[in-house]
Amino acid sequence: MTQTPATSPDSPVDQYAEDELFWRTRLFDSLSYPSVIINPDRTVVGANKKFLNIYALKLTDIVGKKCFHSFLYKDTPCDSEDCPIAKVLRHKDVESYTVKRQYRWEERVFSPIFGDDGEVAYIISSIRDVTRTKSLENQLIGVKEFISRVIYSSASAIVAADRQGNIELMNSVAKELFAIGEGSKISHVEQLYPPGKAKEIMRMLRDEKIGGKGKLIIPRTTILNAKGKRIEVEMSAAIIYDDKGDESATMAIYNDLKDKLKVEQELRMTQKQLAQSEKMASIGQLAAGVAHEINNPLTGVLFYASLLLERSDLADDAKEDLGYIVEDAERCRNIVKSLLVYSRSTDSNKNIVQINEVVEKSLKLIRDQKKFQNIRIKRYLADDMMMINADTNKLNQVLINLVMNAADAIEGEGTISLYTHRDKTIKKVFLEVKDTGKGIPHQNLSRIFDPFFTTKEVGKSTGLGLSIVYGIIEEHGGKISVKKTGTKGTTFIIEFPMYVPEQDGMAFCPSGGGDGDTIY
Repeated sequence: MTQTPATSPDSPVDQYAEDELFWRTRLFDSLSYPSVIINPDRTVVGANKKFLNIYALKLTDIVGKKCFHSFLYKDTPCDSEDCPIAKVLRHKDVESYTVKRQYRWEERVFSPIFGDDGEVAYIISSIRDVTRTKSLENQLIGVKEFISRVIYSSASAIVAADRQGNIELMNSVAKELFAIGEGSKISHVEQLYPPGKAKEIMRMLRDEKIGGKGKLIIPRTTILNAKGKRIEVEMSAAIIYDDKGDESATMAIYNDLKDKLKVEQELRMTQKQLAQSEKMASIGQLAAGVAHEINNPLTGVLFYASLLLERSDLADDAKEDLGYIVEDAERCRNIVKSLLVYSRSTDSNKNIVQINEVVEKSLKLIRDQKKFQNIRIKRYLADDMMMINADTNKLNQVLINLVMNAADAIEGEGTISLYTHRDKTIKKVFLEVKDTGKGIPHQNLSRIFDPFFTTKEVGKSTGLGLSIVYGIIEEHGGKISVKKTGTKGTTFIIEFPMYVPEQDGMAFCPSGGGDGDTIY
């Protein structure tokens, strides 16, 4: 299509026409993209130098031929409605598509050239090498897919939101944490937190003095799931900035603290029990020493006071005074006995017993019928065979003590319920004593097993009852604790190691009343 301007034009109009043709031709040749001109009938009428050079063609190789032969590398005409030339003719607008040719990616752009009548006279098609762009796109897609896999396979809950706080991304762990399912939906970050918490977090995120600009780590905070339930989590959050340094999005990573808090609670309970055991052991040693030291002079006081009471020449007022001495000395001797029991200085006689039998025997030993006139005692004893290695007499003392305390806690009418059950998976037998009394004040809970602690009037209790119970239970390898207390009553729970006889390399739970399942 390259033309040479005339040197001797016939007229100014001809000169203008030839000049216009010259610069338009040169303009076409100077395009940086390989381009061709195509008739509406799909005939190629021209090609610029860039096209000819890149594809090593002569003008005669392409001009006059159909585009589907020389340009689209096809041997059959494009009758499809999806043909880009057909679309340009139909819509009178630019059309494009991308095609891979050998190792190159080409973007082919078809633009209409309009005639004086406003119809498409020609179509100019330009070919752009987009191999590098396509490679970068593929790399970007790969990176996006990798990031997506990382996010959605993360063990932590991840949530991302736009500048307005609309949630754009939430991985499966986050959906589980926030209870997102059918009928429940969270679309904005403010729904993830208690009222006002989201704004407070954003304020801290923007404060460079707190974790650095756009970064925040909160070891423990509260979130809300779709059901309105509060959940304790560990949280790290960040603001995502664009190339200009403006905020474009936010993201947060959450880890549920449920298991961690459970472990911490169990650890605190273990430490508390350990401290209690150490304290009881120390006081037990002291109590044993004190009891032995007091016992000898106390025996003398009782002996000589009793001898004096036997004298016939003793005045009545002296006998009355000696009676008080004997009475108080007997009271002291009972305290000494309790101290010896508490300090475990008494012998132990353990046998394999059924816990339900211990409960029944203990209840028969309670003789204070007046105290139980308005109190009902109910038994909820499991039918399972729950064998323990125990000193029956000492366990009777434990049960009687707990039942008597429960009766004291009940004002007027009430109920004392005794439950037994077992857990074969952890080989434990449980005994619960529940009352409908006034409960234990919170400030006293940490002291109820301490020796000499009592809330009763002076002279009505030594304060050794529960401490002795605690010592006996520990002696049996068990644990005692307050399962629940409040204005509606208190429940004590005792756990014992379950006795499981060995048989043929396997441990079997004795049958008889139970389900007889094998325990491995």
